[in-house]
Amino acid sequence: MAMAILFGAFSFLLLIGMPVAFCLGIASVATVLYMGIPPVVVFQQLNSGINIFAMMAIPFFIFAGDLMIRGGIAERLIRFAASLVGHLRGGLGQVNVLTSTMFGGISGSAVADASAVGGIMIPQMARRGYDRDYAVNVTVNSAIIALLVPPSHNMIIYSVTAGGSISIADLFTAGIIPGLLLALALMVTAWIVAVRRGYPAEMFPGFAAVGRYLLAALPGLLLIGIIFGGVRSGVFTATESSCIAVVYALLVTVLVYRELDWRGFCEATLGAVRTTAMVLLVIGTAASFGWLMAFMQVPAATIQLMQAISSDPVVILLMINLALLFLGTFMDMAPLIIITTPIFLPLVKSFGIDPVHFGVILILNAGIGLNTPPVGSVLFVGCAVGGITIGQAMRTIWPFFGASIAVLLLVTYVPALSLWLPALFR
Repeated sequence: MAMAILFGAFSFLLLIGMPVAFCLGIASVATVLYMGIPPVVVFQQLNSGINIFAMMAIPFFIFAGDLMIRGGIAERLIRFAASLVGHLRGGLGQVNVLTSTMFGGISGSAVADASAVGGIMIPQMARRGYDRDYAVNVTVNSAIIALLVPPSHNMIIYSVTAGGSISIADLFTAGIIPGLLLALALMVTAWIVAVRRGYPAEMFPGFAAVGRYLLAALPGLLLIGIIFGGVRSGVFTATESSCIAVVYALLVTVLVYRELDWRGFCEATLGAVRTTAMVLLVIGTAASFGWLMAFMQVPAATIQLMQAISSDPVVILLMINLALLFLGTFMDMAPLIIITTPIFLPLVKSFGIDPVHFGVILILNAGIGLNTPPVGSVLFVGCAVGGITIGQAMRTIWPFFGASIAVLLLVTYVPALSLWLPALFR
């Protein structure tokens, strides 16, 4: 009965449109009241869920991303990407994907990527004759790349939820090849759709222009190397790298690009505070929800159920993918990671699947869920920026979904795509 209250209350509140953090918190309180457990336990678990040193990396990476967005980095990345791939058919679609790949290595956030890159690219694409649904679909799907490449906030959440036993440096490294593979798949898809719709190609500006645009974008791009190189080499931790990222972002945007003024700094600070508060509230309430599931032995029951269905790792991974894709349609990313990691991680370990490999699978699944209604935060941002409805976007998003699912299957069943690069650095 307690399990029915926990999941029933959560599902009902979610269906009536309550924010997911309150759904998790209210469901947890209702369950402990029924079980006769003091309600203070829920708040203790909430505090424990966010009172983790590694979590400090999240607000600083968010802050660094906000500074870069307001400091001119996005525009320079777009110009550089345009000089490289703008001459392909549907060139602005290709530019969109490549810019998202580079910007994702700075922001680490799909929502920030869709907002910053989409805010510039979608209006430009519309002015040059591209349909708005195409512009939005390219933007929101390529924003997922930011979740796979360092400094992905969600990789940090997964590591912490797994008990801190999984190296953040390994997770950062493991997501690089899948992220690049997803970028390639989306670029091919964007090209195919562009050919079918008869979209134009831009003029190639010449290698001298490519060099100039690269030089202009280089100070921002160096942040990717600083974060990844520092964490991977062990010079500093992920938390320390996030603080360095903020200092570097300030130096670049104030002294090099000279586009960040006092007002922009205040807006970036307030934006980072608001985003951090929302993210940490979701993480804390999800931690309480996850503790109750562990208390009621939901992970153990799930393992027994799946092992009774099949003992084949191929089938188990397929069932996990289907479950995560379904849950992603109505759960945001952070609670999905926190709730499902304690359930599925012991299961995949029992089948000999590497936890780092599973982390990439989980992140990519949850990322695809950000573009599926009714709770698709990245899709909502893209449609708001593009000025179209969710229905208009969904009617033509399927080729891009197909590309993302194809990459998900490759990442799931070819572990070397995730594990080769981390092994190379050890």
